[in-house]
Amino acid sequence: MVVFEPLYLRLYQSGELAARAEALYAMLSACCLCARECAVDRTGGGRGVCRAGPQARVYAAHPHFGEEPPLTGTRGSGTIFFSNCNLRCEYCQNWEIAHRGDGRDVTDAELGGMMLALQAAGCHNINLVTPTHYVANIVAALRTAVPAGLRIPLVYNCGGYEPLHVLRLLDGIVDIYMPDFKYGDGAAGARFSRGAGDYPEVAEAAIREMHRQVGPLVTDETGVAVRGVLIRHLVLPGNLARTDRVLSLLPPNAVVNVMGQYRPEYRAQRYQGLSRAVTRQEVGQAREWARGAGLRLVR
Repeated sequence: MVVFEPLYLRLYQSGELAARAEALYAMLSACCLCARECAVDRTGGGRGVCRAGPQARVYAAHPHFGEEPPLTGTRGSGTIFFSNCNLRCEYCQNWEIAHRGDGRDVTDAELGGMMLALQAAGCHNINLVTPTHYVANIVAALRTAVPAGLRIPLVYNCGGYEPLHVLRLLDGIVDIYMPDFKYGDGAAGARFSRGAGDYPEVAEAAIREMHRQVGPLVTDETGVAVRGVLIRHLVLPGNLARTDRVLSLLPPNAVVNVMGQYRPEYRAQRYQGLSRAVTRQEVGQAREWARGAGLRLVR
């Protein structure tokens, strides 16, 4: 039997969680919470690429049954969808949230209350979707949620464009990392994700740091994840993402979901290569590459 205790509980008890929240909040005055390091003063009204302000903006918070089976289990993943995004992909399938910024600003205490409500609803975990630009708010929210009884795993569901100095501050806080690894080609990152030409290098380093902290995915006796890393990769048409290279860069025995649901959304029709769905053959080839690399596939 897997005995689970959330990592953040020990940091709260030692007082280190408060120190981490303060360190992350200090970064908002010259924001460097994501790998773009825009250096805008978000506390004074500045807006970087992500367009986020000093408060977290939340689009929705509810039990979600559409995630990977190790997260949804039988009672759902307690998903908090954050508005805005640091990657702003041209083919975004949630562009109303990520680009337009639909949602409402919440205080850190309100965010902590959402976590507790999802736990009370029976969810297996707290699934933070697109959390990177609000990580200071999230850690501050834990300071109110943990003493009120929060005890389920924290999932950091991100785009993979994470700087190491922030990830190191999350060591001992995040139980499950679920990053994307979008591109194995910097030119694709530059073209499709607002100039993120260094995406492959950043994502590879970030995922290795995540593995260092929590290791490969671990599930309990019911198959529900309690700790570790689960990587997502969305297959693009014509291998535009260089899926073969992405999969070759992942740590041995990594758990990966090779996703075949790409469809042209947002501004994808402006790009000839992105203007069609992926084929069954393209997805099958991607999964064969994953197996050949010794990776563990979910779904």
